[in-house]
Amino acid sequence: MSNRLQHIQGQPLNLEQQTYLEGFFAGIAQQGISFGQIEPTPAKPNYDDQTAEERIKREEHPLDSYYRLTDNALHNTAPDKEDTFRFKWNGLFFLTPIKDAFMARLRIPGGVLKSFQLRELARAARDLTSGYIQITTRANLQMRLIQPKDAPAFLERIQGCGLHTSGAGADNIRNLTCNPTAGIDPQELIDTLPFAREIGQQILNNREFYNLPRKFNIAFDGGGIIGSVEDTNDLGARAVKVGDQVMFRIAAGGATGHKSFAKDMGILVEPAKIVSVLLAMVRVFIARGNRTDRKKARLKHLLETMPMEEFVAESEKLLGEPITRSLEGIETPRAEVAHSHIGIHAQKQSGLHYIGAAVPVGQITAKQLDRLADLADNYGTGEVRLTVWQNFILPNIPAAYVETVSKNLTSMGFSTKPSPVSNGIIACTGNRYCKYAQADTKGHAIALMKHLEKKVPLDEPVNIHFTGCPHSCAQHYMGDIGLLGTKVQGEEGYHIFVGGGFGSHQAVGRQVFSGVHHASVNDTIEKMLRGFLKHRMDDETFQAFTQRYEMEKLQRIFTGDE
Repeated sequence: MSNRLQHIQGQPLNLEQQTYLEGFFAGIAQQGISFGQIEPTPAKPNYDDQTAEERIKREEHPLDSYYRLTDNALHNTAPDKEDTFRFKWNGLFFLTPIKDAFMARLRIPGGVLKSFQLRELARAARDLTSGYIQITTRANLQMRLIQPKDAPAFLERIQGCGLHTSGAGADNIRNLTCNPTAGIDPQELIDTLPFAREIGQQILNNREFYNLPRKFNIAFDGGGIIGSVEDTNDLGARAVKVGDQVMFRIAAGGATGHKSFAKDMGILVEPAKIVSVLLAMVRVFIARGNRTDRKKARLKHLLETMPMEEFVAESEKLLGEPITRSLEGIETPRAEVAHSHIGIHAQKQSGLHYIGAAVPVGQITAKQLDRLADLADNYGTGEVRLTVWQNFILPNIPAAYVETVSKNLTSMGFSTKPSPVSNGIIACTGNRYCKYAQADTKGHAIALMKHLEKKVPLDEPVNIHFTGCPHSCAQHYMGDIGLLGTKVQGEEGYHIFVGGGFGSHQAVGRQVFSGVHHASVNDTIEKMLRGFLKHRMDDETFQAFTQRYEMEKLQRIFTGDE
């Protein structure tokens, strides 16, 4: 027994116990079994330090909570705090304390909609919501003021036309984005829409993707004229040319609300494997992401403690094959301007055009949706594409009809003429419907747009992003001018940032003014743009102009005190 157990709980074995154990060990040894072959019982995970949200998900998977939604609907009652969290898995966000109703966010991979879907959305908007629809910065739609009693009926209407809301909020993979001109862009290296749709199907049919540590964004860019801002996503796959072959480079950790763009991972992935590789990376995030602090639960935060090479290696284990390490790849040059898709543009398909139309701060009515569906059917192929700039594109318009369609869109309130200001203004929901927002971003954005169109003769596009809170849904850090909502002596106001950019002009904006009262915003931005026009060099962009100066000098130029 010299190599065997001789004590139990610190007490020496008596003769009877020793004899028994000797016989026991001899018997199992004759069967060729050793204790080294027996795996220990796995330790139970420690949930003590996990967040309340993680507890809610453990107690009942939110996808199993639909019965709670129907129970509330029977009595038209508001959800409690925990159900408010659960219902986000159905794409429903209760707006309390702003409104006692839901906002619904859809899931539209690639932002592509068919005319029959537009008509059903218009009917649902009239019947069950405020009647207004908002285009988001993920090429998606949001619909508001759905009463608890109408929530199940609304979801049925959405699903009935082939759309979904599942996993549109909370700890899930958000709407999948790609180039709005995917498949029709004359310069693209590859059509990215099939990849967005494939991942969309993987998510819908696999429950493991509905329990992430925090939200997750994925985008594809096929290298065409109109980009997808993939570098602002948790994972962004960008097509490049390697010799005669098209490959994808992947960047990880984008979260512009946290002043972070995605960083290149130093790998190349062939198109046939890109979906599998991306999903393996999502699985690593599911397993290794932070579930104890929701403020540090994005992929960005994981990559601050987990080296990129380790992250790739862990992805390879799940993938079951190696991922090519390489810095190769030649990008296709393109004009990276936020509203470069506005106007009439030739497609790669001979004789066809796409028409980009500006939607003021992304807000559209049910009546406009109906008319848009008619245009798509009568002059195109019944298709409309949303963009991450809160606008839309009508594709596949024959050359003979482009002017007719353009005039119709203009009469509906959607400009098809490129504008240096109005086409590039983006705004989040604002405090009319969002409890986090500190200002009426959409209202103030529209007022600024009208003011600048009259007052400042810009000939250079300037992108202006209004966001109501630090969540930065409108990505204020990447605008030429970014406005972040705040309180100024108890009233609405903004901090103002300048010099942000994306793609090859990637930059985080610098704060130039603090606490500007909303009543002074129009005059302040007008002075900033006039200072730019007065001091810029030749055809210098606004971003390049701001990067030439220290902040003190910029402030003097922007206030007229230079």
